[in-house]
Amino acid sequence: MDYLDAGLAGIEKQLAFVKTDPINWQGLVLGFSWAVCIFESYLLIRQFPLYNKTAPPPALAEHFTPEVFAKSQTYGRDKAKFSFVSTIYKQLIDTVQLGSGLYYPWAWSASGSALQLAGYGSEYQISQSVIFVFLITFTSMIPTLPLSIYQTFYLEAEHGFNKTTPGLYITDMIKSWVLGLVLGTPLLAAFLYIFEWAGDRFLPWLMALLFGFQMLMVVIFPTFIQPLFNKLSPLQPGELKSRIEGLATKLKFPLKHLYEIDGSKRSSHSNAYFYGLPWSKHIVIFDTLIKQSKPEEVEAVLAHELGHWYFQHPSKLLIVSQLHIFAILAVFPAFRHSALLLRSFGFPAEVAANPPPIISFLLYQMVLTPLEATVGMAMNAVSRRFEYQADKFAVELPILIKDDDARDMGVRLGRALVQLHVKNLSTVWVDWLYSAYHHSHPTLTERLKALEKYGGVKVEEPTGKEEL
Repeated sequence: MDYLDAGLAGIEKQLAFVKTDPINWQGLVLGFSWAVCIFESYLLIRQFPLYNKTAPPPALAEHFTPEVFAKSQTYGRDKAKFSFVSTIYKQLIDTVQLGSGLYYPWAWSASGSALQLAGYGSEYQISQSVIFVFLITFTSMIPTLPLSIYQTFYLEAEHGFNKTTPGLYITDMIKSWVLGLVLGTPLLAAFLYIFEWAGDRFLPWLMALLFGFQMLMVVIFPTFIQPLFNKLSPLQPGELKSRIEGLATKLKFPLKHLYEIDGSKRSSHSNAYFYGLPWSKHIVIFDTLIKQSKPEEVEAVLAHELGHWYFQHPSKLLIVSQLHIFAILAVFPAFRHSALLLRSFGFPAEVAANPPPIISFLLYQMVLTPLEATVGMAMNAVSRRFEYQADKFAVELPILIKDDDARDMGVRLGRALVQLHVKNLSTVWVDWLYSAYHHSHPTLTERLKALEKYGGVKVEEPTGKEEL
């Protein structure tokens, strides 16, 4: 602990100017946010001309009919237009909230007034902070609600993907808010209590709290949270179930449950994933994937997913995320007691004199905006490497499990990837910089070329030769 304290003290000393220099933090944050917005818009401008191409990449030409390719291009173009408009719109909202110097001070004052109406004073700072967080979350959501409605009920519906009814949309929104209150309130209260109890030695305790919460979510998600939004049914006996259970047994994958999820009640998009503790895993397959693909192709998709488990990719990403959180929290003490930081954003002198941790932390996160964008690109690079590794695992699986019947797993995976892109109308022409910033997976062309390299196989069956 002494080494940790000394290290943190050194960081705080190097950043002492945060507390002493009259920096225009509000202007910097606005500049940072606009820089990210302009960069993201630039990426869309780079990507947009690719939607005007009239033929798929040569490597995919045999797998996409002109009709399917045209539909995917139109879908991608419409999504890009929406993304451009929504990016600018959200940035303008953020600019008004930040630039006015009124929004966040108002939210803090309003949360204090709400507390007083309930008969409590300013000494109940944790309660006021919880109200503050939910107030800014709710009021920030309202202006963006039209975007969500448009995306769900027009953009996705226009291209045949939306299955969400207005009633289901409203129900989901209410459930999400209730869930946020039930889970977020105690987490936030504990988060703030640690600041109150541990003072500037909060780091190890906050790390323990956040890690414990992540583990708790792994446990309660399948039992309590997922059933609120989707119906999970045991996968029916048959060829697909036998294939997956056999694969799990050969790999000694600790499969506890194998579920089919009714993703089709919201969307026609498809997916498959696994989750759980190291000794108890659950596999979830979208009903849309089961309907759209052959059992051997779904098995290949799961072989890829089990490759992530085999190479411990989730655990590695968890470690990286913990290091990221540690770095953020380690620098925070330099900003925590900065009255100048709060004053720059319009908070009154009496609040800035003894900065509430929640306000300091919120403003500190805003300062980190450009850094977080860079970290996101780095995490995408790591994720893409893991995807290649999982694809290679699927190709080499027959050797690992000594099963000649699985020798065409790479071919099956390639067919499944093509099928997923065809059914989801995924974009196949992607600018490299746009992909590096936005995509955690390699493009379809990149993955098929890698599969060929790994196993010397090609995608021989053009399952995309059907119209949607």
